[in-house]
Amino acid sequence: MEHALSPATLAELRRPRPYPAVSVLTPTHRREPYNTQDPVRLRNVVAEAKKQLEADPAVPRERRIDVSRHLDKAMAEVDLAHTEEGLVIFAAPGEHQVWSLARTVPERVVLSDTFLTRNLVSAHAAERPFWVLSVSADRVALWNGGPDRVAESHTGGFPMTNDQENFDAERQEQIGDFPSTYRDEDTRHFLRDADTALSRILRNDPRPVYLTGEAAALSALAEVGTVTKDAVQVPHGGLSHGTPEAVWQAVRPVIAAEARRRTDAVARELESARGRKSFAAGVDEVWKSAQEGRVRLLAVEENYRVTVRDNNGAHLVPAVSGDLDAREDIVDEIVEQCLETGAEVRFVPDGVLRDARRIAGVLRY
Repeated sequence: MEHALSPATLAELRRPRPYPAVSVLTPTHRREPYNTQDPVRLRNVVAEAKKQLEADPAVPRERRIDVSRHLDKAMAEVDLAHTEEGLVIFAAPGEHQVWSLARTVPERVVLSDTFLTRNLVSAHAAERPFWVLSVSADRVALWNGGPDRVAESHTGGFPMTNDQENFDAERQEQIGDFPSTYRDEDTRHFLRDADTALSRILRNDPRPVYLTGEAAALSALAEVGTVTKDAVQVPHGGLSHGTPEAVWQAVRPVIAAEARRRTDAVARELESARGRKSFAAGVDEVWKSAQEGRVRLLAVEENYRVTVRDNNGAHLVPAVSGDLDAREDIVDEIVEQCLETGAEVRFVPDGVLRDARRIAGVLRY
């Protein structure tokens, strides 16, 4: 199952497909007893997708069989023991993908000539993904971080190892020889290569970066590279050979402090926008501003979901899930629309935007 959504991956998912490109969405659960119904729910929604394929006269028999076969393959790849809050299956002629999301999704089936990506985009923005680079003289590891975990990344040449002949980083650590180690030209060249590799990754998938390592390692990397300029340093050695849990425990308090700082900054910016009359609040007002491309900063409470209906283009009105023309993922639509128009999107803890009816925007004009 896929988790990491890079801009390049999103662009690939959004390209047109031969009809039908099938998107299957269903909420899932991490824990008992709620997850006991997930297998049945998944089978039912995939069966509904096949039923719609069967009933669609625009789908030739050969193509229907192909897409149904890919739906079955996607089902076989789903690991319900390790699901999060939502599951998305994409299937089209000749291909399929399975995405696990840390944000819930409405249950639905969509047949189109493109995949439905807005729920992925919203979940990606809510997760606030980050990179952790763990540095030592003999190994540099890259970790892919999310809301409650990190996993070692094997992309862009990482992990990287320093293959100097007779190199013994462990012995040098024991005898306190780190300063001379990091002045060694081969080691500095190794760190420069790691910096260059991470810079390439950031061009395609920009995220906040956290650096871990001994103080001497971080200092050497700062001297030879550029990634430290905007990165947050976490002086903690041993993590280039560490476990995901060890890395997560080291960076977790730093990430929590950064999140609090960002939330406070968003609150101040929203308050300033109120004074300048460049402020929108509530789903209806923010939706209109997003459609017009006026939102510069969007703030959304993390667990805010609302079902609405578009009242002839005039206003969004409350609706019940399953109602005709109900839009169950309007918040995700707003998030994607704002990102499409270059807005910054920030998810904040529940309750922070109580006075703004849980969603607010700073407007460009």
